[in-house]
Amino acid sequence: MGKYDWTCYLALAEMVRKTGLKLHISLCFHASNEPKIRLPKWVSQIGESQPDIYFADRAGQPYKDCLSLSVDDLPVLDGKTPIEVYMGFFESFKSSFSAFMGSTITGISIGLGPDGELRYPSQRQSVKDSSQLGAGEFRCYDKNMLTNLKQHAETLGNPLWGLGGPHDTPGYDQSPNSNGFFADGGSWETPYGDFFLSWYSSQLVSHGDRILSRAAETFKDVSVSVSGKVPLMYSWYRTRSHPSELTAGVYNTVNRDGYEAITEIFSRNSCNIILPGMDLSDDHQPNESRSSPELLLAQIMSSCRKHGVEVSGQNSLVSGGPKVMEQIKKNLLEENAVDLFTYQRMGAYFFSPDNFPSFTQFVRNLKQLNLHSDDLPQKDDETADSLPDMDLHRQVA
Repeated sequence: MGKYDWTCYLALAEMVRKTGLKLHISLCFHASNEPKIRLPKWVSQIGESQPDIYFADRAGQPYKDCLSLSVDDLPVLDGKTPIEVYMGFFESFKSSFSAFMGSTITGISIGLGPDGELRYPSQRQSVKDSSQLGAGEFRCYDKNMLTNLKQHAETLGNPLWGLGGPHDTPGYDQSPNSNGFFADGGSWETPYGDFFLSWYSSQLVSHGDRILSRAAETFKDVSVSVSGKVPLMYSWYRTRSHPSELTAGVYNTVNRDGYEAITEIFSRNSCNIILPGMDLSDDHQPNESRSSPELLLAQIMSSCRKHGVEVSGQNSLVSGGPKVMEQIKKNLLEENAVDLFTYQRMGAYFFSPDNFPSFTQFVRNLKQLNLHSDDLPQKDDETADSLPDMDLHRQVA
């Protein structure tokens, strides 16, 4: 804790500066399966003796890829709070890379939760599988979350509501309609449901505000944009209760806009929102999951426009092809809603003969929208003159 060796990253930043390119940095506070990255050993060792620093599900299983938001301000890390540790990390990074700030380094993404996203780890997998049909589970069962819930219920005069999470919710992979909570007329529409969902989502929003405000304060005097990632939980979006969003911590239903509170904290802290799923279309979603990534994207981007928050888009899938590229282009050009787009996962498939021509045509079409494909420049030396006006970053994830 508190010891940082930036040597190899400084060398990389210097190489990027010499080539005249730019860097967008991701400061992460989560583990990852792809690639396999674990939390720092000293954090994991603390977790072995204090498992309540992690989120837990109703079976008591801990989620060890990130810390529970309930310990943000508790001195659980050798006498320091996680927020204090994050602040130390911010300050060390800023000091070490001061020569690159605002010139080579133009943007910084701040990790806000699982996979860097502002959400609870509601799915069984640490990396979400968009094909699964379950709504996930609420992650409110670590000791400190339960204490917060109990105190909140007692404050409102309903102590029995604070004894635990909802009792009538399905399991991770079960259909939302297999139990009563998410069904039409189910518990989510009762006073108790509103009490629990309001508390659960407010804890997440407060967590995001705590981290974004510290990051914004740290980097306010350097010319870099600060961003955070919001999840695209689009399964079951066409239902009234939106169960996948509810378990992830976004209180968004047919009767309530859950993204207003989220975009408001990004606006207040002058931070950008990173949105994945720019490549996803409704046509390719399984009918049984009642999914709609397009409608959900539109809702979030509408809220961003309302609060003056700039959007940075990302793709979600490894696969490409003309239809995927066309969907990305549609989202990027929609009312100029996206300020920046990052194409992720540039692996072997991306550069294959089956995919790469689609990508090059996609980039050219962003600049020369009215040209027929036969009239587009084909030589590599002409490509640079036909790049889009927007920033198109290459990011390996």
